[in-house]
Amino acid sequence: MSLVELIAQADERGLAASGLACLDRCVPLLGGDDETLRPLWASLTDGAGAGEWGERLEQARAKLDAVGDEDEAVVLAGRMLRAAPAERSAAAVRVWADACSVAALQIHRLLDPCEDGTTSVSARREGRTEGMSPLVAAELRRQVVVLEVLAGHGQAGLRRALEVSTEGRRVLRAVVSRRSRHQG
Repeated sequence: MSLVELIAQADERGLAASGLACLDRCVPLLGGDDETLRPLWASLTDGAGAGEWGERLEQARAKLDAVGDEDEAVVLAGRMLRAAPAERSAAAVRVWADACSVAALQIHRLLDPCEDGTTSVSARREGRTEGMSPLVAAELRRQVVVLEVLAGHGQAGLRRALEVSTEGRRVLRAVVSRRSRHQG
């Protein structure tokens, strides 16, 4: 099943986790660490109150600030954070999760030193993966795994989704670090 199909079939929690996972993997661009978005992840559990998502989102926004940065990857990551809906309704998180998916793939394409065989991340999301660069391929796999795990396991899949996101964040942090050494 393509990423587009998985997003179309996901429930509210799956969509919120999908968008959050994309943002979480890109948080190094915004100066965040491994714990920055942890409270938002916790708000996706069954025990979390209805307003916790919005409150924790505001706390995360206060910690992460990419305003004024000219780097396209940083700008895209900042847009993901700013576009996160304050209310975790299915309709709102569906739009956000879809936008985050596109932005995260685009960020990985921008940061990958290898050439990607297409100019459109939409083709990647629809399942056309020939000639895909390694960093984009890994991000696409992570997005698919997060949605599959949550579709198959609900709340129990949150831990695995967070693990996948943490792995991706560490990879991106290394790429950003290497890139800054070569530019500086």
